[in-house]
Amino acid sequence: MNLPDTRFVVAATQQEVLDRCLLASPLWASPLAQSDVPPPEVVWGADSAAAAFNPVIERLHATQSAQWLIWVHQDVWLPPDWLHQWAAQLCLAQSRWPKLAVAGVYGVQHERHASTALRAGHVVDRGTLLREPAPLPHAVNSLDELLVAVRVDSGLRWDAALGFDFYGTDVCLQALERGYACAVLDACCEHHSSTPSSGLMPRRLIDRIARNGAAFERKWAHKLPLSTSCFHIQQAGDVAQFLAAHTVANDAS
Repeated sequence: MNLPDTRFVVAATQQEVLDRCLLASPLWASPLAQSDVPPPEVVWGADSAAAAFNPVIERLHATQSAQWLIWVHQDVWLPPDWLHQWAAQLCLAQSRWPKLAVAGVYGVQHERHASTALRAGHVVDRGTLLREPAPLPHAVNSLDELLVAVRVDSGLRWDAALGFDFYGTDVCLQALERGYACAVLDACCEHHSSTPSSGLMPRRLIDRIARNGAAFERKWAHKLPLSTSCFHIQQAGDVAQFLAAHTVANDAS
């Protein structure tokens, strides 16, 4: 199979996590590593996801040096055959949705008038296997940010106003408004996040998510209700309300 010309980018904050997870991935680090897969471009000191992602995709587009740019978290681990699995699923997805421009490994499809959202994906998250029943690949309108690929020539970019939150859903909604398709592919990886889904959390993290959630709610008010992998948003203020009900601020961290 011909592998798509693909690059990876990661916004790094902790060298130990980066070395233990992403850079230790057998995709690059094992004897079975595919020598033609460039290592991820590591961006340090970015104050938003956009500050790390957008310059890389703009450079790739200007130089016509890749078809896809994959944004991946520093705490993700990719198996040695991951890119072959990804490529096979990408080919299948493109045969179904020729205007596919955004793809990931876990996401949500939420129709505006549906009572529940459909989850799609196959990942190991914090030691738990998540294998949703939705057949893959599956069209979605929200993607979890742990791994998101964007077609380099699509013109899609992360929104700096959203900081490090909600940009996976935002880019899907951008894409759909432009007539593109978005999908979850069956390419299992491991996510070793240390962030709890609820309970005790650093106050600065709670405040950041609430602030970026409010920006997302304002931007996409005309599309509400919406679901992401973490939130169901019916109206402005729902992100902050969920955080207030399900998290406790740890002022010491």
